[in-house]
Amino acid sequence: MSETGLRERKKRRMYEVVSEVAIGLFLEKGFDAVSVAEVAAAAEISKPTLFRYFPAKEDLVLYRIADHEEEAARVVAGQDSPLGALRRHFLDGLERHDPVTGLNDDPRVLAFHTLLYGTPALAARVYAYQERSEAALAEALGGGLEARLAAGQIIAVRRILALDNWQRIAAGERVADVRPDAVAAAERAFGSLAAGLPDLA
Repeated sequence: MSETGLRERKKRRMYEVVSEVAIGLFLEKGFDAVSVAEVAAAAEISKPTLFRYFPAKEDLVLYRIADHEEEAARVVAGQDSPLGALRRHFLDGLERHDPVTGLNDDPRVLAFHTLLYGTPALAARVYAYQERSEAALAEALGGGLEARLAAGQIIAVRRILALDNWQRIAAGERVADVRPDAVAAAERAFGSLAAGLPDLA
């Protein structure tokens, strides 16, 4: 392996380790009760080093979902039917119980989502994350006002579907019971998008 490749692997590993240490502390004590200095000490790195990797405290949590930020844009790349590709991708995610769809009852996933949506500072950053997802999708759809309007609707639908699934499971419903409704809701939602955005269907 090249030196550059090894360096990138080490860097990625550092991101993963520090993020996991931070999330563990936040879940145990609460996001606001844990300082960045405490995270750095637990990860056995200096505070300046931590800030080189994570410019803001919230980034320690958001890193776990960072690879999904441009997911919708990647899914539509080169597709004749962008909306069809996104519909298949979401339904496949439901089948796999992908945490991004909200249809997952792993205690660690539920705890992470509770941390994410139950902490005001993190919830605010999630909206910024979704705005970047929307911008990336709009660019993949060709840019311009029409693409931005379409991307806004698509990202909103995915977010609302996932949030509804997560809320039901967090309230105690079983994945097996939620799944049929989740699939039906996704089919209806993407059907409505197709009717409203025929050029993408």
